[in-house]
Amino acid sequence: MDGNQQVQRMYYNSIYRYAADERRRVQVPAMWRPVEEGVEFTLILWPASHEGPCLRVLPPKEMAKLMDSIETMPNGERKTALKRVIGTASVQVALDRGGRICIPEDMAGGAGIKAKTEVVLVGLLDRFEIWNPDRYERVKAADAVLVQEAFKLME
Repeated sequence: MDGNQQVQRMYYNSIYRYAADERRRVQVPAMWRPVEEGVEFTLILWPASHEGPCLRVLPPKEMAKLMDSIETMPNGERKTALKRVIGTASVQVALDRGGRICIPEDMAGGAGIKAKTEVVLVGLLDRFEIWNPDRYERVKAADAVLVQEAFKLME
């Protein structure tokens, strides 16, 4: 790469509120859409919150990093269980011509997302999440407490 070329990195920042349509299609903000055609996101039903699961949306690079981190784990039942859970709780999705992704019915149900209702898309810088608005408000309150300590670690 010569000095005139720059690596363009996608950042997922800000928060967006959209309505899921009758088929559970959700608009992806224009700023978050890949420039290349045919890029698929990985949707994972992510159980990381006591408030209930959300949908974590990984671009290809971040999905590759997740796989690499799993592969570095020692072989054993935990690694296999993690691969099985993530493998069965995830799906590849592509943007349609309107810039939307379609959330499979079972994943939407697990994340508390219903057709014809609002969803919250939350940027996590290198990926994003899709939340049920009520769950997100509770997580946001918990994050406000945790972030104070996290910012101290950055100083």
